[in-house]
Amino acid sequence: MREIRALADLEEGAAHLARVCPVWSRELPALMPLPLRRWPEGFGAIRDAVVAQQISTHAANAISARMVAAGLADEKGIAEADEEALRAAGLSRPKIRYLRGIVAAGVDWEGLRELPDDEVIARLTALPGIGRWTADIYLKFALGRADAFAAGDLALAEAARLLYGLPERPGPAALTGLAEPWRPWRAVAARALWAYYRAAKGREGVR
Repeated sequence: MREIRALADLEEGAAHLARVCPVWSRELPALMPLPLRRWPEGFGAIRDAVVAQQISTHAANAISARMVAAGLADEKGIAEADEEALRAAGLSRPKIRYLRGIVAAGVDWEGLRELPDDEVIARLTALPGIGRWTADIYLKFALGRADAFAAGDLALAEAARLLYGLPERPGPAALTGLAEPWRPWRAVAARALWAYYRAAKGREGVR
């Protein structure tokens, strides 16, 4: 299982993208160096991914900061907090339910590291409130898997539309097909697409 651990890994992945695609060959130099975007493994990473669901990166950052300040950043803090405290940090009722359910599940976070990508995704999506997007984000940023993608991410889809001059934003199936030649470095392509999105839109598409 190849991991992205250092900038040299991103450079290797970018070189692959440039070899297999003339569009990437043309556009990548202006996007380099790509951000490493590695998160500490464990509950904190999945917490941040849940917080970021369906809201802007600015809002997600603000909520996560309030949670940390209020002592609600770890599993113990979530388990012991009442709903009023969690709501005061900015969490919606569904996200409170999700986070409490994840804490109650007693996930072996260290054990996930030893599992292949598909098994990690299967275990994470079995948790409350964790869909494929959230599992892919954890796989990519917390575990550093080099081929993790997130075909349901709207910023990635919009960046791909702009980059490739597509008539419309590709859905998850179309984006997955477009990304097939990028294997086994789709996580590098995702970082590049988010960088392209930031340059084109003037805002971040991911935390």
